[in-house]
Amino acid sequence: MPLHTRAIPVLADNYTWLLRDEETGTIAVVDPGDAAPIEAVVEKGGGRLDLILLTHHHADHVGGTTALRARYGAKVAGPAAEQHRMPDLDIPLKDNDTLMVGASVGNVIAVPGHTSGHIAFYFSDPPTLFCGDTLFSLGCGRLFEGTAEQMFHSLHRFDTLPDTTLVCCGHEYTQSNAAFALHATPDNAALQKRAEDVRQLRAKGMPTVPSSLGLERATNPFLRAGTVKALAALRLAKDTF
Repeated sequence: MPLHTRAIPVLADNYTWLLRDEETGTIAVVDPGDAAPIEAVVEKGGGRLDLILLTHHHADHVGGTTALRARYGAKVAGPAAEQHRMPDLDIPLKDNDTLMVGASVGNVIAVPGHTSGHIAFYFSDPPTLFCGDTLFSLGCGRLFEGTAEQMFHSLHRFDTLPDTTLVCCGHEYTQSNAAFALHATPDNAALQKRAEDVRQLRAKGMPTVPSSLGLERATNPFLRAGTVKALAALRLAKDTF
């Protein structure tokens, strides 16, 4: 039976992702930046939280971890490489490890660039990628600790995943990312249509994520960058856009 996913808006523009394994009822959350909105959803769903999955150490992704673990007794899993600067991990994870959410198997993908130890989680049923601040809808993460070369290779770790993969990223950045994408690649017809779809969604106060890898491959200039040099130039331009 598949994994069911929903977004929980937290803080100014973050998303925490709530996962429910339909076979076992196991509940997990990815990147709980603030405890209170997550507690409200968990309580409404029966008061069960089994696992907390962390992609990287930034406070807006881990800020609710300690309170949620204390309230629900949830185990915490995250990148072993960033253990020294995040809440204590019960399950330290490395590249190519697997993690069970009930009967659903998650694969750990090391994706340094935004931070040095950033990881992503991929589940195949249905294909779902929890990519934190590495790949965004129409964008990619800032290079706070890593290099353009690292980010280029990290983004291409997703090349083998199907187009139908849901891209569950960490922020509602799509509209601002669309403005830059149109500036950088103005002749992309698929991007032009997508930017208008995004404008209409945000005008109604609706989320623009998850997107899909197929859509990102067609419209995201960072994912479409053919070389490290091209990605570096895009990232530098976006930082000052």
